[in-house]
Amino acid sequence: ERASRELLEGYAASLTCKELGIRIPRPLGHGPSRFIPEKETIQVGNEDAMMHTLFADSFATLGRLDNVTLVMVFHPQYLESFLKTQHYLLQMDGPLPLHYRHYIGIMAAARHQCSYLVNLHVNDFLHVGGDPKWLNGLENAPQKLQNLGELNKMLAHRPWLITKEHIEQLLKTEENSWSLAELIHAVVLLTHYHSLASFTFGCGISPEIDCEGGHTFRPPSVSNYCICDITNGYHGVDEIHASPTGSIPVKSVCEVEALMEKMKQLQECRDEEEASQEEMATRFEREKRESMFVCSSEDEESAPTRDVSRHFEDTSYGYKDFSRHGMHVPTFRVQDYSWEDHGYSLVNRLYPDVGQLLDEKFHIAYNLTYNTMAMHKDVDTSMLRRAIWNYIHCMFGIRYDDYDYGEINQLLDRSFKVYIKTVVCTPEKTTKRMYDSFWRQFEHSEKVHVNLLLVEARMQAELLYALRAITRYMT
Repeated sequence: ERASRELLEGYAASLTCKELGIRIPRPLGHGPSRFIPEKETIQVGNEDAMMHTLFADSFATLGRLDNVTLVMVFHPQYLESFLKTQHYLLQMDGPLPLHYRHYIGIMAAARHQCSYLVNLHVNDFLHVGGDPKWLNGLENAPQKLQNLGELNKMLAHRPWLITKEHIEQLLKTEENSWSLAELIHAVVLLTHYHSLASFTFGCGISPEIDCEGGHTFRPPSVSNYCICDITNGYHGVDEIHASPTGSIPVKSVCEVEALMEKMKQLQECRDEEEASQEEMATRFEREKRESMFVCSSEDEESAPTRDVSRHFEDTSYGYKDFSRHGMHVPTFRVQDYSWEDHGYSLVNRLYPDVGQLLDEKFHIAYNLTYNTMAMHKDVDTSMLRRAIWNYIHCMFGIRYDDYDYGEINQLLDRSFKVYIKTVVCTPEKTTKRMYDSFWRQFEHSEKVHVNLLLVEARMQAELLYALRAITRYMT
């Protein structure tokens, strides 16, 4: 009886809205991701106790249950660490005022034209008392924030170019200077939102219903989706992912089996012989060089983006220009400067607790496993996870002396490399076709897991270059 009454009250309220001429928005699309069918995401109301707690925490912190959370919850252990870190960076005591934090988030997300994150932080920026004039462009923000523009640009696209001179310019510009603690806070925020933009595009996160591009006022058609949904890439027919019979395509099964067989063979080779240091160095340089030329042959449009370019300067500065001109990326040896031995302690010293939070998040992403691969159970996936992580770092010129980079070509096929390179370097160009074309028989949760590795490996790579430059300035 109570349910019937609530239904009638809701119906009456909607009639009143119609009589008053109020247009009622409805979501443009189906579910939190354009790449994952809604029925294959975790539905609110069907979550387990841990997920329910995470949803409640996310809602209490953000005032909403956002689509990033609804996709990340495939991996609750990681989501818990992610939300804790993000909450600390944005809302807890720290060197930077709240409105600066959200504005830096806007600056970082705008480097990749990520309107999803820009829109969220525009709202948060205004909510904490930010000056609306700043949103008309970086030139309207204080000089101190304008000075951060160059570092934002390099971190997002060519972090290997950051030197101690760049750090010195920020710390020694008299009345507009940054303190070391403020700069560390800003660098962590910039790297957090560059990599979160990668996740947003890599998983095809849909706009929130209350944000631009997230709703429509058109009534639903009889079949529950209209032509406007199709042109926006939202197909009501989820079954296009499956084969006509609903069975698993033989070719995809063979791909999974072949990958597992390669892992087994590589493990046996490791046990039998070890390449010389010279050979290992040669293999790294070859993989680094080849990664520069990995690009998509597709010339298709990615998801439409709103014009957020006014928030940053020099839109021509990007990864594509760098790789096209064949410039050389210097090699960064982890043995000389690593997160564990150098970066972690520097962050913790200047911005207490954040080094610990980041370290925990890196470790969870790197070590996360359910010992499954597609339909196979009890599989050790550590070799595959390490290949993905090290391939991303290799694209940034970062080398681990004890890793055989020959394994990467054995484990990561071309379509997977194209996806990784796009999501990490030019995420705004990621398409649903790229997402669908790699690991075709793996679960969506496994593809989201890949994105967590991409997010954290990218963030750590950017941080290593920035923190090394700060360390050199300090010594």
